[in-house]
Amino acid sequence: MMLVWVMSSNPDDAVIRFPDSGWDRIIKESLHLIEFAILYGLFVLALLVHGMLGYTINFTVALIAIFYGFVDEIHQSFVPYRSATMIDAAKDLIGVTALFWIVNRTYFRNSGHGLTRYMKRVEGYFN
Repeated sequence: MMLVWVMSSNPDDAVIRFPDSGWDRIIKESLHLIEFAILYGLFVLALLVHGMLGYTINFTVALIAIFYGFVDEIHQSFVPYRSATMIDAAKDLIGVTALFWIVNRTYFRNSGHGLTRYMKRVEGYFN
């Protein structure tokens, strides 16, 4: 969460700028989907290693990741050279929702799925 905050506190080309402005925009806009899915995924991983991943807590951490996406957009509205848009907030929401759907369809509903088996191994390794 701190890394997202720090990155949002800088201009969008502070870390990397691609030579082609079209590709630069596409890649950086798609990162909204990825970064908040990663944030949610890290919450899931933390719950797994502590043996606490259940449907209700999973839903709660998904909401926390989505809420943090909204908070980050508000934060960006106060940063010079950054913008805050509802489209960006929607991309954050879609990233979290996509991974939430994957976790629910595998871990909670399909015990034979490869991802479920991997998650159970991770859970068993630390518990």
